[in-house]
Amino acid sequence: MSKANMTGTYHMVSQENMDSYLSALDVNFALRKVVCMLKPTKQIQHDPSTGHMNIKTITTFKNFDMDFYLGKEFTEDLQAVDGRKCQTTVDWQGDKLVCEQKGEKKGRGWTHWLDGNHLHLELRAEGVTAKQVFKKAD
Repeated sequence: MSKANMTGTYHMVSQENMDSYLSALDVNFALRKVVCMLKPTKQIQHDPSTGHMNIKTITTFKNFDMDFYLGKEFTEDLQAVDGRKCQTTVDWQGDKLVCEQKGEKKGRGWTHWLDGNHLHLELRAEGVTAKQVFKKAD
């Protein structure tokens, strides 16, 4: 089964439970309120031949750039999110792109998958799950 090429630009159309997820990461109240109002854009570059991916999350407040190779652990600096560093591995599980972030927070990570022209993102930490849905730009 070939894996989906996620390359493209995606604009957020919905999110749920983001405040609870950010609270599980110990993000302060004021910053949580700001983040919950943002409508991020995801720009994904994916080279299936090399396994290299770059995921940029762009907002009017802060941008976040994640650059990695599938299946290879790396140190991820999450200063822009919650001030932590963690050991991160991203790889395919079936048709879903799954990220495991080992560090101070238990069960931290995320899952991306495509459903037609919609990119789904499930964020997890400390037993709390948030969901975002993005629509691919034309």
